[in-house]
Amino acid sequence: MSNHSIIRITRELSDLQKSSDLSLAVACRDVDVRNVKAIIIGPPDTPYEFGFFEFAVRFGKDYPGKAPAVTATTTNGGRCRYNPNIYAGGKVCLSILGTWRGERGEEWSSAQGLESILISIQSLMSSNPYENEPGFETANDEGDKKNQKDYVAKIRHETLRISVIQRLEEYLGISPTGAVQPQVPYMGEDSDGDFDSSEADREEYDEASIHFDPFKDLCKRRFLWYYDSYLLAISKAKTEVTDGQNFTRMPFECPGNGMDGKFNYTELERRLRLIRKTMDEETERWAIEGLASKKKESGVASNLQRQYEQVVESYKRDKNVTLDIELVDKNPFVWAITYFGRPMTNLDGGLFRIKLFFSPRFPEEQPRARFETQLFHHRIASDGTPCYTAKRAEDVKSHIEAIIEALEEESPPYDPRTLVNPEAAKLFWGSEDDKKMYNRKLRRAVQRSMEE
Repeated sequence: MSNHSIIRITRELSDLQKSSDLSLAVACRDVDVRNVKAIIIGPPDTPYEFGFFEFAVRFGKDYPGKAPAVTATTTNGGRCRYNPNIYAGGKVCLSILGTWRGERGEEWSSAQGLESILISIQSLMSSNPYENEPGFETANDEGDKKNQKDYVAKIRHETLRISVIQRLEEYLGISPTGAVQPQVPYMGEDSDGDFDSSEADREEYDEASIHFDPFKDLCKRRFLWYYDSYLLAISKAKTEVTDGQNFTRMPFECPGNGMDGKFNYTELERRLRLIRKTMDEETERWAIEGLASKKKESGVASNLQRQYEQVVESYKRDKNVTLDIELVDKNPFVWAITYFGRPMTNLDGGLFRIKLFFSPRFPEEQPRARFETQLFHHRIASDGTPCYTAKRAEDVKSHIEAIIEALEEESPPYDPRTLVNPEAAKLFWGSEDDKKMYNRKLRRAVQRSMEE
């Protein structure tokens, strides 16, 4: 691959990784920029909503003169076709990729790139994907209307079952029977940042031989964001279909390249709740592993202790924000934050308790925040999980600043990917009367925070 091609790919990856777009993520091994993994978060208000759809992208030596090869990998082992243009075998039919004949001017050009490819794929994930099939763009008789509804229904089910639930179960070691594989405690590093002796004794290995799953932590964090939305989707779907009901096969589907199966939302809900329970247990386990890591004087423990001391001093000097921060049981892996609502805002007079849990693998695994104080807010899930994005993943103060910014922002731009509390979001972005109701509920929560 020419230097020009490598530089171009590297720049595109860097731009995407720095982007504020919450629906796209990309990663590659340091030793091979030609092979990229990408994930698309399913667009809101579609049957793909908040699903995790992964793609493998391979750049040839002639890139950007020629489009890369793109393969869908979220296919349930080649058994699920999520879209007329995204086959069960992984083929993605797009004129921009040269895998589908398009109109003149829609073909690939070197002015396009990875981001435009991912956005084009994302655009296929529409509220009515039935019309993506050639010849069905304007199909609208009674049979087509029924098919459109049935197609959306089964895509929504399989989005939850395969792209969300199966993925998270694999990450957490949950078997199909519901048994949870015991997690091996993290032994940490010593004070020099080296792995302990059991790690050091392992045979040397080539990076390319290690399983590469760069989106594990991202999907876990997004699962916590969208958990309420997943449950809401299941609740709504239960009123529309019955457990055991067969999926309807579409006219353009065929054996080996379709989406066959049966609805079972009762089972999906059970599995979803078990995932959540297991993730909560994992978060609590971080505190225990963290104490062990502290005793070993690991590099991560020392880093968090140092950052804690720096952050405390920083906020002592900052007169614009009132915060109290302390370590729970002197554990640098669990921070307790008390935030005092800023005067002249809807949070004025409130007292909000927040906990930050850190993994012994920080910053590769990002901290998990949880509001201990109940607060009705469109950026805070009903269980207290805040939706925020830190500008610097390795900097704890950046996480705290992002949480406060999300909490205080009174006129944010509309972004449905950040609305993790469906009830609050509906009021916040609703009519004028809805917004008044939202503010009343928020103020009541603020008042209760002073009484707790």
